[in-house]
Amino acid sequence: MTENKTNPLMCDPQSGMCEMPETAAASSGLKTIPAVKPVRIIYYTDPICSSCWGIEPQLRKLKSEYGDYIEIDYRMGGLLPDWSYNSGGISKPSDVAHHWDEASLYYEMPIDGDVWLEDPLDSSYPSCIAMKAAQLQDKDKAVTFMRIMREKLYLDKKNIAKWENISEAAALANLDVALLKQDYMGQGKIYFEQDLALARQLGVRGFPTMFFTDASDNRLMVYGAKPYQAYENAILELYPDAKKKQPVTTGNPLALFERYPTLTAKEYAVILNHTTEVATSILEQLVQSGSLDVKTIKTGKLYKRK
Repeated sequence: MTENKTNPLMCDPQSGMCEMPETAAASSGLKTIPAVKPVRIIYYTDPICSSCWGIEPQLRKLKSEYGDYIEIDYRMGGLLPDWSYNSGGISKPSDVAHHWDEASLYYEMPIDGDVWLEDPLDSSYPSCIAMKAAQLQDKDKAVTFMRIMREKLYLDKKNIAKWENISEAAALANLDVALLKQDYMGQGKIYFEQDLALARQLGVRGFPTMFFTDASDNRLMVYGAKPYQAYENAILELYPDAKKKQPVTTGNPLALFERYPTLTAKEYAVILNHTTEVATSILEQLVQSGSLDVKTIKTGKLYKRK
């Protein structure tokens, strides 16, 4: 897990990064589009980035507490172009399976690496392009769409490079599937290429990478999976007047599911400042009472509002 590597799928939990092979990249200034909210976050990610799945608890907490002050611009990184390399101990899809199981335990987020044994992906580009196509319809639905694609990949072992799985996720996200297919074949590809070009310009080396900027173009970068405090500190440094909003539960343990239809125990714990053990106990009681459904895989569970 800690060997020297340049293989993008050999995501290192210790550094919190899914790193790209080294390329010549100019780290030039980031000119941002003026944001409606005080802080804009350009978030470079990829649907198959296990470290990005690992920071879903921190990201959801950030939205819950500072959503009034931030807007997040999701950019796709193209983590896996193809399999035309051999590095870091990974030369074929089956090499990824055990690594993903280890990442799941490290992040306490459910991941079943057997997808790489049963129905392996040949590239992350199709899911990246699909995400750009979804953003053309509705940016909020696009975020939901990527979440659903990740759940299909990490828990259901679905190959999200295949259109049949992409389209199913799109329908669940209430996107226009026919329009998505049209943009997937056209404009989505163009916008994905623009994301890749900007990533090279900014010197993005891996995922997750977040650029926090304010109206004066002051910029902070948070590189890799970090504790929640790192993301919170970036917002407060750029906008000290930001006031943390405490999650409103009103004594209702199901309240968080009104915003997030699916949650892991780790997400529930991080957002509500519980330990994972306490969160798991609460969620299991809700399952027993019939208030929640649960999907169980070998490395964890996903709880879903009924």
